[in-house]
Amino acid sequence: MFRPDWPTPAGVHIAMTDRHGGVSATPFDSLNLGLHVGDDEAKVLANRALLCESLALPSEPVWLEQVHGTRVLDLALVTDTDSRQADASYSNQAGKVCVVMTADCLPVLLTSDDGQEIAAVHAGWRGLCDGVIEAAVARFHAKGKNITAYLGPAIGPDAFEVGAEVRLAFLEQDSDCGDCFRPHGAGKFLADLYRLAERRLRALGVEQQFHARQCTFSQTGYFSYRRDGVTGRMASLIWRD
Repeated sequence: MFRPDWPTPAGVHIAMTDRHGGVSATPFDSLNLGLHVGDDEAKVLANRALLCESLALPSEPVWLEQVHGTRVLDLALVTDTDSRQADASYSNQAGKVCVVMTADCLPVLLTSDDGQEIAAVHAGWRGLCDGVIEAAVARFHAKGKNITAYLGPAIGPDAFEVGAEVRLAFLEQDSDCGDCFRPHGAGKFLADLYRLAERRLRALGVEQQFHARQCTFSQTGYFSYRRDGVTGRMASLIWRD
């Protein structure tokens, strides 16, 4: 478990897992929480049960079917038959657990300063570029200046190689974000997901930010899709009493 010493409002809790402490076998060893990656379903469900028990969660997290989009699921409105296809979830109710899964993409957890509103965001480069953070913040009644963001482990700026088309897509949305990309060979760049997300948050008025600065690609204690291909998924969770 990644255990940052970050302040949260009273009654709000956050957690970010690494790959340790579960029952899955190689290459999903060991705390794989994703059912969609080819791991044994029984082991994934056992890992999820271990997570719920170790964190004393008030309810089962609402696991999403993430598609690198911008849809935000409101946990107060979702029913058992509703689609879970979304890349963020929001709640203003006690006992609901927002969660996203990652294995290089950037997890962003959000809370209002009064602790009444929370959200979890899966910010891969596509969703980040297309506005998934903006879509999640738009669900809050709180103003951006009254929201805190927690950015968890993700692929770092020395490892995330992208093509020129990715850089251009971001520049079309934010013409001043060019310094978030460093040239890395012909037509290639190293992108800084943290800084790109930080710019988006600040544009929304979210100045209070905490950053893990943990590279999932270079640190083998994390799952990394870019490094390993077939691998597990970590979880970033936020809930309120």
